[in-house]
Amino acid sequence: MSGAVPGDVISEIRREVCRLHAELVRNGLVAWTSGNVSARVPGAGLMVIKPSGVAYDDLTPASMVVCDLAGAPVDGGLSPSSDTAAHAYVYRHMPAVGGVVHTHSAYATAWAARGEPVPCVITAMADEFGGEIPLGPFALIGGDEIGRGIVATLEGHRSPAVLMRSHGVFTIGPTAVDAVKAAVMCEDAARTVHLARALGTTEPLASDQVDALHQRYKDHYGQR
Repeated sequence: MSGAVPGDVISEIRREVCRLHAELVRNGLVAWTSGNVSARVPGAGLMVIKPSGVAYDDLTPASMVVCDLAGAPVDGGLSPSSDTAAHAYVYRHMPAVGGVVHTHSAYATAWAARGEPVPCVITAMADEFGGEIPLGPFALIGGDEIGRGIVATLEGHRSPAVLMRSHGVFTIGPTAVDAVKAAVMCEDAARTVHLARALGTTEPLASDQVDALHQRYKDHYGQR
């Protein structure tokens, strides 16, 4: 199943992917069984993803499904997420990506339903996203069309999040933890900008301000 990848590596990734699904629930990003997290298995053409239609309370590390990067299950007794083909496409075409997350979080999905990117009007967005949260194209679920839209939108873009039109949020990161953080911050930004617009007009930050804020955040935020 895992070729040259030790079984304990696969087991650890299964544990982390399972744990990160609880973060989606804790941060109010999902309803019922919607949403999913996946993680690339380093050094192998594999990924680990949530099973389809299983309640969050019932998820266990063993229920996580190992798939190849064509989206075919190679280990695990359950069917993988219906978004597996999209995740797999991202991993095949964005080799620096180590984690992918999908949610239908309410505020961000409302922007997606409007067919509108979230404009960069607050410093937190400049920090986290390096600009607006972009809008990707509409695509039907099941094949790799969603993945194509994600890659086409995010390649060359500083944002780790994309709003897929009339669908929801996909986020990426060097790790699955980073992708989950991006999903949390995407919803926070979408909510804040929605509230700001309800109060009146908003003005996007100037591009030089966005650049300076994003660079400072990348270079100086957190522990070194």
